Amino acid sequence: MKKTLAFDFSIDKGTNTIKIKKEFEADLVLTWEAWTTEDWLDQWWGPQPWHVETKILDFIPHGIWMYAMVSPEGDKHWSLSQFIEITPTESFSYKPGFSDEEGIINPDMPQSTWNVKFSPLDNATLVDVSILYNETQDLDTILEMGFKEGITICLQQLDDLLERRTSHG
Repeated sequence: MKKTLAFDFSIDKGTNTIKIKKEFEADLVLTWEAWTTEDWLDQWWGPQPWHVETKILDFIPHGIWMYAMVSPEGDKHWSLSQFIEITPTESFSYKPGFSDEEGIINPDMPQSTWNVKFSPLDNATLVDVSILYNETQDLDTILEMGFKEGITICLQQLDDLLERRTSHG
């Protein structure tokens, strides 16, 4: 019987923060790899029926991740993230934003800062994400765009990928 994995999504309008805690049934190193490498990210980051195509992933401090979220019809919506700090297998932070194909950030769309922490558990890994917005309006806009539903689908896709990977070696 499959273990029930912890998942918590909360919103704190007082601090303009979204907090996500998600347990994955995989070891720390594999979970870290799933969050930080192109091969893995392209398989789970886009909520189905969308998918992600990475153009650049330079996972170092001040490096970037530039990708397109691709619709079933082939429309591409670009994003650019700049990594701030990285402590291997422990945490990383980055600032994502909606952009054009050249990586020019759209100043009319909300930006945030993500802090992602990884903690080993017995036969699992807890990923603790804190997403900070400058203004409540930015937080509201992202939620209205379907962020909670989209990230929930993405995290389930990652669960499924990790389960297939760990059950087949």
